[in-house]
Amino acid sequence: MSDRRPVGVFDSGVGGLSVLAALEKELPGERFIYYGDTAYAPYGTKTDTEVLGRAEAVTELLLAQGAKAVVIACNTATAAAAHVLRAERPELPIVAMEPALKPAAQSRHGGSILVLATPMTLRLNKFQRLMADWGEGAVPVPCPGLMELVERMDWEAAGVYVTETLERFRERKIDAVVLGCTHYVFLRPLLRELTEGKDILIVDGNAGTARQLRRVLESKNALSGAEKGGTVLQTSGEEAGALPVMERLLAFAREKL
Repeated sequence: MSDRRPVGVFDSGVGGLSVLAALEKELPGERFIYYGDTAYAPYGTKTDTEVLGRAEAVTELLLAQGAKAVVIACNTATAAAAHVLRAERPELPIVAMEPALKPAAQSRHGGSILVLATPMTLRLNKFQRLMADWGEGAVPVPCPGLMELVERMDWEAAGVYVTETLERFRERKIDAVVLGCTHYVFLRPLLRELTEGKDILIVDGNAGTARQLRRVLESKNALSGAEKGGTVLQTSGEEAGALPVMERLLAFAREKL
């Protein structure tokens, strides 16, 4: 049995495009609708209630277009809204993100794990629980403003930001760097250069999220069965300005990440 309905994917802006690229790679036969809530970005500076309101509104928009499942491609929105959305719509498969601290902890060999994330993500209870379970050796590193640099595709400024951030920890033995915001995944090529030869693992939750979506769709007999799917990009912002940026970043993610 095949289910050709699309999968809805959303984020506050463009960061979730890094997740979308992983979903496309894992499930090339699926159709995806990606919604960048750019008119309301960033989520990381909003209250939990505000983020939940946007997550509910965007989910409704995706369901109105026939989405068979929803992927919350944002760590902040996951922490603020996933549990509520699941309670409100128990029939809807909802796949969500979390900072990839567990795989980083499992590969740790005595050094520190730097968890780069938005200040809001680091404050939320969901992250605190994750730290309680897998946080030995982990150092939360709030990165205010870094997400906005990625949104603007200001790679030079983002490079300076990340370089200076890592420099603060040059006296430590670092085993892993966790990219705790989907926007930061676009900086993976830069981080590879900065950590070359240092045996530092760089981890994010994108591939694991893609595998989880496959498992969920398989369990619901909801895989498309098609050889080739497709992707539609949408935004709550001004389309003429936002969509070309989203298209360029998705092309970058498909090629580089």
